[in-house]
Amino acid sequence: MSMDTGLITLVNKLQDAFTNVGVQQNVDLPQITVLGSQSSGKSSVLENIVGRDFLPRGTGIVTRRPLVLQLINRPAADSKAGVQNGDTPTPGADGNKKNPYEWGEFLHLPGEKFHDFQKIREEIVRDTELKTGKNAGISPQPINLRIYSPNVLTLTLVDLPGLTKVPVGDQPRDIERQIRDMVLKYISKPNAVILAVTAANTDLANSDGLKLAREVDPDGTRTVGVLTKVDLMDQGTDVVDILAGRVIPLRLGYVPVVNRGQRDIDQRKEVSAALEAEKQFFEGHPSYRSKANYCGTPFLARKLNTILMHHIRNTLPDIKSKIASQLAKYQAELQSLGGPLGDANSGNIVLSIITEFCNEFRTVIDGNSNDLSVNELAGGARISFVFHELFANGVKAIDPFDSVKDADIRTILYNSSGSSPALFVGTTAFEVIVKQQIKRLEDPSLKCVGLVYDELVRILSQLLAKNQSFRRFPALRERFNTVVIHFFKRCLAPTTKLVTDIVNSEACYLNTGHPDFISGHRAMAIVNERLHPPEKPPTEQRRKDLAINNEKDLDVNVKNEQGFFGSFFGGTKQQQQNRARQALMESPPPQLRASGQLTDRETMEVEVIKLLITSYFNITKRTIIDMIPKATMLHLVSEAKNALQRELLQELYARQETMNEVMKESDHVVTRRKECVKMIAALEKASEIIATV
Repeated sequence: MSMDTGLITLVNKLQDAFTNVGVQQNVDLPQITVLGSQSSGKSSVLENIVGRDFLPRGTGIVTRRPLVLQLINRPAADSKAGVQNGDTPTPGADGNKKNPYEWGEFLHLPGEKFHDFQKIREEIVRDTELKTGKNAGISPQPINLRIYSPNVLTLTLVDLPGLTKVPVGDQPRDIERQIRDMVLKYISKPNAVILAVTAANTDLANSDGLKLAREVDPDGTRTVGVLTKVDLMDQGTDVVDILAGRVIPLRLGYVPVVNRGQRDIDQRKEVSAALEAEKQFFEGHPSYRSKANYCGTPFLARKLNTILMHHIRNTLPDIKSKIASQLAKYQAELQSLGGPLGDANSGNIVLSIITEFCNEFRTVIDGNSNDLSVNELAGGARISFVFHELFANGVKAIDPFDSVKDADIRTILYNSSGSSPALFVGTTAFEVIVKQQIKRLEDPSLKCVGLVYDELVRILSQLLAKNQSFRRFPALRERFNTVVIHFFKRCLAPTTKLVTDIVNSEACYLNTGHPDFISGHRAMAIVNERLHPPEKPPTEQRRKDLAINNEKDLDVNVKNEQGFFGSFFGGTKQQQQNRARQALMESPPPQLRASGQLTDRETMEVEVIKLLITSYFNITKRTIIDMIPKATMLHLVSEAKNALQRELLQELYARQETMNEVMKESDHVVTRRKECVKMIAALEKASEIIATV
């Protein structure tokens, strides 16, 4: 056997190795895929190449599963031993001449030889119906058939279901899409040589096979065109222009063939006779006789054999590297699943998972992970964003005067002075309002703690999804999640208390001696400067206002004075006089509310209070922005980093009854481990096979 033929045999062995596994593999093996419309003559082309009548016949979709056809040239002398060992064939029921040196073998029936090619057809039908039922459904699971014969060239072809347009009878409504998807799966692989079969008596531009081939091979570098039914073309027409590449050029060219017609098949005309008739047709046809050696099935077989051998030789290095990379990938996955038999010591597994999880948790919080994302913030960076962006800006946005108006401050000033009118600006009003506003800082502080808790839960979810061990033990994953969430919630209680205490301590004691706090005298001076700019010299009236007792004795003229509460009530002057007159004898109204314009003194007092409140509240906000993240880190984040491993060991590792429950593997993992073991065995075998080249 030549080296080139040995390459095809080698790929056949690789194909068998992977098919036996039954697992989807990514090693793209070189093969010839046969593509064409229904009734384009695909089956006849294959039978002519084999020289035997062995494929199912009928109307509609006959090929309903991919048929991987491995043709192996085996000289008659090499097969005598097989005949002597009791493998003598029985006469074929289809009229084919029996040949003791020709037989077929199915991969799903190892060791069983089919010398009767009619039985091969029956087995194809039987196994197809076994997988797809007796209706017109299709299946992507291939049938592997190997044919040994001295009359074939070593070749591997994949016969695909014929392309169809309209569902007929019991065919599924989306049969066109199903077949198209299946065909594309095979022909889109870069290592697949496409054998596009088209009837020559139809317009080549309408060829479904060529159209689909062009989608995956637009340059035509790996597509071979086969023109069937050349003998059925109208008289005076031929395919010379197509063969010359003047219609739709293909790098690998076209080959015209003549197959048996339906009458020939019905009359059981032998394939050998059909091949002889094909030869005579091309040699006797005026358009083809000069190039008869480049027409017909024998030339097509030789051409495909040569193309496939060259293709295999070119792709062999890539196949070797892919097998090696796939082997490494599956071995790593098998190791993550616990090895071929799974780990025996569940205690060691749990201990390892806890250690790995806690190390990864600390790494994510501290930002020392090796797989740092460049697309988004993660882990500790998100917690920092909560502290320095969301929380800080949220606190800064709180305005103490969005809920306290000037009229409210005036009311508090009057209330804080009690029954005696205040001689100076009262500090009680300042304290009452500041404490109320400091209490408003409690909500954003607690929300900050909640956001950090949410980020810790988010990190937990990411680590549970990342660690492959949790896919293997789903019960352990659930238990892990429960224990960690419960631990976070336990840490949440002291964190919340400390945050609340910090806010309450700020409200409990107002440190007006803080170096950054504006003093009362300074506030008064600033307000005076605002209300009475120094550019204007003081007027006589202003000097009178600043005089002690306002230059008035006890005999005050009531007509010209509004009194202490004069500006407290709104309304016209007449209404105020009426109210004053009524107030002489009647009780005050049940509710006294501030309204009306502020006097100069009230304006000054209110502005002073507002200035003091703004100054102190800003100091408090800076303190809160600084202290709340520290408190959160102390009792929540740092506690989680330092004590989480101890908690997990107590709840999972130390309790034997819990460990036995959570260490049950998922069905998916058990199945996947078996698949990995099979795939590794196949890849190791493939590696041994390809190492011989």
